[in-house]
Amino acid sequence: MKFWQAITWAETEQLPQIARFAEEVGFSGLMSGDHAVYPESIAPDYPYSDSGQPPMHPSDEYPDQTAIFATMAAVTHTLQFTCGVYVLPLRNPHEVARAAATLAILSDNRFILGVGVGWMKEEFDIYGVDFHRRGKITDESIEVLRKLWCGDMVEHHGEHFNFPRVQLSPAPKKFPPIYIGGASEIALRRAARCGDGYIGAGTAPDAVAPLLQRLDKLRQEYGRDQLPFEAMLGVTAMPDRDLFLRLQDDGLQSTVAPPFQYALGKKVIAGREEALHGTFQRDHYSAHAIALMR
Repeated sequence: MKFWQAITWAETEQLPQIARFAEEVGFSGLMSGDHAVYPESIAPDYPYSDSGQPPMHPSDEYPDQTAIFATMAAVTHTLQFTCGVYVLPLRNPHEVARAAATLAILSDNRFILGVGVGWMKEEFDIYGVDFHRRGKITDESIEVLRKLWCGDMVEHHGEHFNFPRVQLSPAPKKFPPIYIGGASEIALRRAARCGDGYIGAGTAPDAVAPLLQRLDKLRQEYGRDQLPFEAMLGVTAMPDRDLFLRLQDDGLQSTVAPPFQYALGKKVIAGREEALHGTFQRDHYSAHAIALMR
């Protein structure tokens, strides 16, 4: 089983040192987080909490993904990198294709493009992108990315993107894998239909096997079960060797330790102390994961 470490909200200037240490102790990869902007006021629509309130704050750091992955790849040799997840429909696929291709080349194919449709409507409104069409935009963006990565003259005439013959150079020698994130049935179907892997949110141990079985069934439905595919899940339990062995037997290939602030805490912002304390109790295990790998 591969062990990844989430680095969402880690201090940006410390990321090169974090990457070197993660590689030294045996992590397979690092997973960042993404938001294009963070409005002062947002509706309580976060899908992964009962209250709808997100765990982040406007002052939490969301650095440019291209810059941090290139920097960390330059100081490591084996570590992989992905985002859980990059809000793809907010971005122009030409820019994403070029950035991902360059990262693939410079990292010796250690970059995985982890994408999702996003959940924050205010972010889409600021970018001028139709929030309610973000799924269809994501699907077409993935199609455009793979066209451009071929390195030939290609054209595209779709519902959301339309361009004449163009060529991306340099093109990657190997397409960056695209992993799809999200917990909805639509996200699972998108991962099965057009993904090279799946990135899940926090998953209870007993829910891992049914989730993997659902992905396998969907991939068979789409005729893609013969293709390589990796499921990457954070598990909402303290690390335990027997637990991981059982989950590995269930088919789990990769697991992700939660961000450092869940284990180490952070500066408490007024009104958020109770929520942070609850998160800490649930997800405090990064150090235990390191001990297990050793």
